[in-house]
Amino acid sequence: MVSAAQRGDKASIEVLVSGVYPHVRRFAFSLCASSQDAEDAAQEAMIVLFRRIGTLRATAALASWLFRIVRNECLRRARGLAHRSDTAVDTSAGEAVTSSAEDDVLGRLEIERLADVIASLPDDQRRVLVMRDIQGLPGKAVASALGVSTPAMKSRLHRARTAVREGLGEPE
Repeated sequence: MVSAAQRGDKASIEVLVSGVYPHVRRFAFSLCASSQDAEDAAQEAMIVLFRRIGTLRATAALASWLFRIVRNECLRRARGLAHRSDTAVDTSAGEAVTSSAEDDVLGRLEIERLADVIASLPDDQRRVLVMRDIQGLPGKAVASALGVSTPAMKSRLHRARTAVREGLGEPE
């Protein structure tokens, strides 16, 4: 199937895309910070698959190639979110304060580490953490979206935050 798709067989490409998309999408949802980023990362992987299937050297490497695309896209989106929040305004001078190149590199490494820890959380904990702490949704809205009570949402959030702190090696 992959070989036929590489030769440009449109039917093979369609079957390939429809066959791998659910797996790619599931992986994106487990890794990305938000459902929108996950959808975008999965779609980006499908676009890259369609455009560059011919450049794939080993047909057996398709899955790892696609998952790497999704992972990189999720990390790129997380970096963009972090970069947007990196620039602060110094209220005394009224000017933007930016970090040094070394701080930027360290920040990117920390974001990758954090993304890996968040991706390793159980689905229920990851979803509540992303919705509450990353997207900034109110607790009641998160509980409602997840179909759980507010105390259950708070419990999951507490477990998620604790797991992230432990995953990063930070004291409680």
